[in-house]
Amino acid sequence: MKSTTKEINGFPFESYRHEEYTTEQMRHRSQEFYQWLNQRRTVRDFSNRPVPVDVINQIILAASTAPSGAHKQPWTFVVVTDAAVKKQIREAAEKEEYDSYHGRMSDEWIEDLKPLQTDWTKEFLETAPYLIVVFKKAYDIRHDGSKRNNYYVNESLGIACGFLLAAIHHAGLVALTHTPSPMNFLTKILKRPENERPFLLIPVGYGADETFVPKLTRKPLSEIVQYI
Repeated sequence: MKSTTKEINGFPFESYRHEEYTTEQMRHRSQEFYQWLNQRRTVRDFSNRPVPVDVINQIILAASTAPSGAHKQPWTFVVVTDAAVKKQIREAAEKEEYDSYHGRMSDEWIEDLKPLQTDWTKEFLETAPYLIVVFKKAYDIRHDGSKRNNYYVNESLGIACGFLLAAIHHAGLVALTHTPSPMNFLTKILKRPENERPFLLIPVGYGADETFVPKLTRKPLSEIVQYI
């Protein structure tokens, strides 16, 4: 089908048609995709094996296809490979995590974490070949230094990070969503501008030769969906 363009109130639009499938094809594709994605796990045992940087670039490009409020794309993906910087991040993260495990988190929270057997030590922050630190742009800065609003920033970043994790899994790599709290140290270490806030820290790489994950089950469909 030939692509066509037109203007609506002075703005360019282009024709779009998404590929459709038969009912049986839809059933097969949706089931196959679920079964594949259901194999994704959060991993804390990383190998330091190198990963081609162009793979990381393509993963980030996939994340950048996410929808965003007013198409403002309010994200920056900072990729950390330098060993000294990773060490700085680990030391700062472990300090915050130690404080969390020793007074910030409630007893119920600590109890809920027991099946995961996590603690404040985060060696994966140095082992994984890449740390992708996702920053949200609370606002944009015009060339004259004035502020320009962004919209639905957290929602936009959440969707983009979901795309990012799926792309990492699709590439045959593993990841962990790490959220040390507070995360302001990332802004300082990575020298980010005033309009950016750390949103998520994601180590990315191959799993270690011997990788273990908690034996968990996901909620069944009956517990997560309601049709009205």
